[in-house]
Amino acid sequence: MAARIEVLRGDLTQQAVDAIVNAANEKLLGGGGVDGAIHRAAGPELLEACRKLPEVQPGVRCPTGEARITPGFGLRARHVIHTVGPVYRGRPTDAVLLRSAYRSALELAVEHGLRSVAFPAISCGVYGYPLDEAAAISISVVRDRDWALDEVRFVLFSNDVLSAWKRALG
Repeated sequence: MAARIEVLRGDLTQQAVDAIVNAANEKLLGGGGVDGAIHRAAGPELLEACRKLPEVQPGVRCPTGEARITPGFGLRARHVIHTVGPVYRGRPTDAVLLRSAYRSALELAVEHGLRSVAFPAISCGVYGYPLDEAAAISISVVRDRDWALDEVRFVLFSNDVLSAWKRALG
């Protein structure tokens, strides 16, 4: 049975799900936007858990398009799945990498036996991904196959982002 897809405006850090997805950078040491909000809400233990993840290259714990998992600490979510989306440059590889970021996060959720996951709009903030294109990619990845999840939730911060995801969902 396919996962139920829900699109709502809200605060990702307040979601009571098995995992929230962090739109992280490759260092996984916190940052601005969603990343900073998640780190603040989870508490300092999240930064310590991220520091313990091995670097795959100097300064890189999670390459663009991949995902890593940590406990959720002070969050209502039990886990944080950190994924790195691309900085938008208008190249075909941007879509490949964004699709991979969503897919990697979902694969990690299934691998860990999780049933509910909440996503932000990956790469749509400072990374500049066009909303309608990003929304279409995210929804298509969820619909690509049966992910053995009960719910995939997109928790979006503003009305323009919410509208793009609602259009993509149809």
